[in-house]
Amino acid sequence: MGDLYALDFDGVICDSCGESSVSAVKAAKVRWPTLFNGVDLTLENWVVDQMHIVRPVVETGYENLLLVRLLLEMRVPSIRKSSVAAGLTVEGILDKWSQLKPVIMEEWGEEDKDALIHLFGKVRDEWMDQDLTTWIGANRLYPGVSDALKFASSTIYIVTTKQSRFADALLRELAGVPIPPERIFGLGSGPKVEVLKLLQKKPEHQGLKLHFVEDRLATLKNVIKEPELDGWNLYLGDWGYNTEKERDEAARIPRIQIIQLSDFSMKLK
Repeated sequence: MGDLYALDFDGVICDSCGESSVSAVKAAKVRWPTLFNGVDLTLENWVVDQMHIVRPVVETGYENLLLVRLLLEMRVPSIRKSSVAAGLTVEGILDKWSQLKPVIMEEWGEEDKDALIHLFGKVRDEWMDQDLTTWIGANRLYPGVSDALKFASSTIYIVTTKQSRFADALLRELAGVPIPPERIFGLGSGPKVEVLKLLQKKPEHQGLKLHFVEDRLATLKNVIKEPELDGWNLYLGDWGYNTEKERDEAARIPRIQIIQLSDFSMKLK
């Protein structure tokens, strides 16, 4: 009997926060050019620094654009269009993002999520086309993960909200591990719970022990709500984009095992 590992990408395999934050600033400049009038490099760098702190709230890449704009509005009252930005802190974003997001999207007239997703992907594509080296260099694999993937004896799938082409490029360039495209379920593949249901039904996976490694507690809680997915072993990666508060909550949920990076690499091998 073998093992099947379904792995999230950002926050489990790859620390992409540097790249996603810079891409979000580039995309925000395209979407809201006047917002950046008078924004100097110091303020831009401050935004990118803060993005590392608020990164745990991001479920899908386009939310990075919203966070960039919200951080700017928190810092520069003269450009403020959202009612929530005054007095808001990064801790407030971490605590209340799910409530804040629909409010700011409506106040900014940004109900079209797909347009933001498309723009974010386009900006990344252009950066990759123009300067692949710096795009790749803005990402890093977590220590030991490259070897763990290379020498894995388990069946590996990637289940991510990242667009598949970006995950594929990073696995090839950073890990030297081309994972077949049919094993990368990216943005547009449907909710992760549905992907897990699909994987467990495949005839070739019958009899395999099923493992799902994720860095977002909310995603693991969604899996627990589905009785059909009771056969999955669930892991929260403590090196990923989550907070101490979330790790404390996960520790109280019997289904979830909190896993460290060294243990994760050992399990894959």
